[in-house]
Amino acid sequence: MATLDQQIHNSTPQPLVSATALRVRPDLYDEEYSDQDYEQMLSMYEGTMSQIAEGEIVKSKVLRITENAVILDVGFKSEGSVSLDEFKERPKEGEEVEVFLEHLEDQEGAVVLSKKKADFMRVWERIRVAHESNQPVEGTLIKKIKGGVVVNLMGVDAFLPGSQIALRRVPNIDELLGQTYEFKIIKLNKRRRNIVVSRRVILENERAHKREHLMKELAVAQVRKGVVKNITDFGAFIDLGGVDGLLHITDMSYGRVSHPTEMVQIGHEVEVKILDIDWQRERISLGMKQLQTYPWKDVAAKFPVGTRVQGKVVSITNYGAFVEIEPGIEGLVHISEMSWTRNVRHPSKIVSIGETIEAVVLKVDETEEKISLGMKQTEQDPWMVLPLKYPVGTRINGKVRNLTSFGAFVEIEPGIDGLIHISDMSWTKRVQHPSEVVKKGDAVDVVILNIDAENKRISLGLKQAQEDPWLRIGETYPIGMELRGAVLRLMDKGVVVDVGNDIEGFVPMSQLGVANIENPGDAVKEGQPVDLRVIEVDPIHHRIVLAVVGYPEGVAPVVTPGLTA
Repeated sequence: MATLDQQIHNSTPQPLVSATALRVRPDLYDEEYSDQDYEQMLSMYEGTMSQIAEGEIVKSKVLRITENAVILDVGFKSEGSVSLDEFKERPKEGEEVEVFLEHLEDQEGAVVLSKKKADFMRVWERIRVAHESNQPVEGTLIKKIKGGVVVNLMGVDAFLPGSQIALRRVPNIDELLGQTYEFKIIKLNKRRRNIVVSRRVILENERAHKREHLMKELAVAQVRKGVVKNITDFGAFIDLGGVDGLLHITDMSYGRVSHPTEMVQIGHEVEVKILDIDWQRERISLGMKQLQTYPWKDVAAKFPVGTRVQGKVVSITNYGAFVEIEPGIEGLVHISEMSWTRNVRHPSKIVSIGETIEAVVLKVDETEEKISLGMKQTEQDPWMVLPLKYPVGTRINGKVRNLTSFGAFVEIEPGIDGLIHISDMSWTKRVQHPSEVVKKGDAVDVVILNIDAENKRISLGLKQAQEDPWLRIGETYPIGMELRGAVLRLMDKGVVVDVGNDIEGFVPMSQLGVANIENPGDAVKEGQPVDLRVIEVDPIHHRIVLAVVGYPEGVAPVVTPGLTA
């Protein structure tokens, strides 16, 4: 196939004006010109016209340059002009340039020329041949436009869509401007002078060839270099030279990695080890930590139980805090090992992420890669000195911190509480709930009853801080003494009565003063006042026995078959 230059050379241009049409009557002009002169002038003009035809590339000479245009001489009767914007580089006066002749004359009689069309026509044949033969062409990225980039392709502009720039999305196209690459022509339209190119097609072909080669070369356990292509929350994709492998975040380091960007950056070259290959699923697993020394080897000898260590808190959970004591080696401080005295509800109340703390090694398990650490063990256990500091019988003042159904907790020292059991709250009163005696926040005097340092328990007595009234009960309530009381509770074999001063007495059913009854409820009811006589006092067992001798005026027993004294 003839090239565009050959086609132009072989074609015979058709002048717009014929020689015959240009013949004129000599008598209309100056009589000094002879017929021979006119014939000579006409041949010269025809010679000029025979070299110029519309739709061709012609050579021209730069006459002058204005602010916006380049004035050219194409050897015709009038000058032509081309916009200065059509020139890649500013021409010089006298310089010869090629332009495309669109029209010999426009409405104003001027020659219509185009530099861009000339450039396009000159390279079109080469571009067409490259397109049909599937050959790559070299071009330079010159400017970014909507949807892609303009590429200088052999001196003409081509369009490179954004999706065809690379295999993956390019984050910053400006960085590529000025770069020269090979491109594949994927679309041509001569009439519109539209050329669309792709760099991605070439890269895909290169990757396919490399992939075919790598499939024969790659093997598990190989150590290779690659370039970080993309980073996600779970890892990074590494280009091994045509094939991508996944470097998972868990295989980046033996230490804790919060995000892959802590270890790798896009575009950086890294050394990795091939862990697994699955060509069917097109997956290659890579590792970086596998190239490092295994940190847990001989860790028990390096950190024996009882060793004091320093480390940085790297993670906090509900049950404790993980502390990195060496790169790749973390130990757990359980919430129960954070304080001797404080009731720690959450580890964040004691430590924070990034804080450096001191701890003691409590247990090492190399197989499970676990180390148990203790923070409180760095200080003396205050419970061990409590028995010496507070011997049994010591009287102290404390603040009620909490109430339960079985007692009240009183703070002895900051973080150390003791328990007043409900049975140790009153000498005389039968306490149903601690709130009957104390309130949260009350300051109370208590006596140390027992300290169990090993189980961290302190027993306190509230009533023991007061004199036992039963020691003098015989003097206060001698046998035969008559008094008035009130029924508190009905029992199976009698009733409990309040005789005053928080002292309770017991009236057997036989002493209710009512005969022939089957249960105390047949004679009395709770809250009913009764007249009583003391018939027995037992200070050792805290017991006082009474008999009903009468009912107050206007208050009759429930059943009165026969009141007996």
